[in-house]
Amino acid sequence: MGWTLTTSLDEFQAAAGEFLTAAPVENTVLLTLLDRLRRDGPQVYGPEAPRYGWWRAADGAVAGATLRTPPFGQRLGRLPVAAAEELAGRLAEAGEKPSGVGGERAAALAFAAAWARHTGAAWELRAGERLYRLAELTPPAAPPGGRARLARPADRALLAHWLRAFCDEAGVSMPVDLAADADRRIAAGTLLVWEDAEHVTAMAGVSPVLAGMSRIGPVYTPADRRGRGYASALTAAGSAHAQAAGAHEVLLYTDLSNPVSNAIYQRIGYRPVGDSAEIEFR
Repeated sequence: MGWTLTTSLDEFQAAAGEFLTAAPVENTVLLTLLDRLRRDGPQVYGPEAPRYGWWRAADGAVAGATLRTPPFGQRLGRLPVAAAEELAGRLAEAGEKPSGVGGERAAALAFAAAWARHTGAAWELRAGERLYRLAELTPPAAPPGGRARLARPADRALLAHWLRAFCDEAGVSMPVDLAADADRRIAAGTLLVWEDAEHVTAMAGVSPVLAGMSRIGPVYTPADRRGRGYASALTAAGSAHAQAAGAHEVLLYTDLSNPVSNAIYQRIGYRPVGDSAEIEFR
């Protein structure tokens, strides 16, 4: 049956919504992007209209989904490798110009290879990540004299600065307006901080609960305060916060090149689900 592409969020939701919510772990990023687009409008990521697509298998059932919020890259949800290759061809024919692609590793690599064949563009693996799912939460010993709390409006300037630092350090695309992004997260109660002796020392995001799923991130501690257990304790607190809000699946991504964070999250109770790739086109 193949791909259907559209710029209509309502059309995409009607066709692919049930597919997305039936597999919230594999579609975690698409679900959170769609939630943001519904709440804050199509221009939240930039002036261009978002692009959506769904793929139907031979039996007519939706078995794949994707979206792109220009100027950011193509984001793949759950889909077969063959569908990823087909999508690259369809987008090339349509004159689309994604800056890259991200998603499950095999599908993202297949998309990139097909994109190169159709367009002649070079590509580079920018980051390898691992998706983890929380099994049984095992909170670590908390740093002495500190506690986790929800971020407050008074934290806005510091958290906007940390959001920029996180994006720069992780090499990820940042929101158009970081201060507004901090305001939104604070107002929604989806950003926690660790407070130690009246000083805020770390932050962790907790996405809204969607289809029973919530995702932790970003998690950030300034370089001069690392190694003291703030991120571990705050990630555990954020995980408990997500569960209390009704999440049955609590997820997070880690950078595969950082063995320290991967070990920390596994000690807290996270178990690997699969690997993903972030690819940039040249």
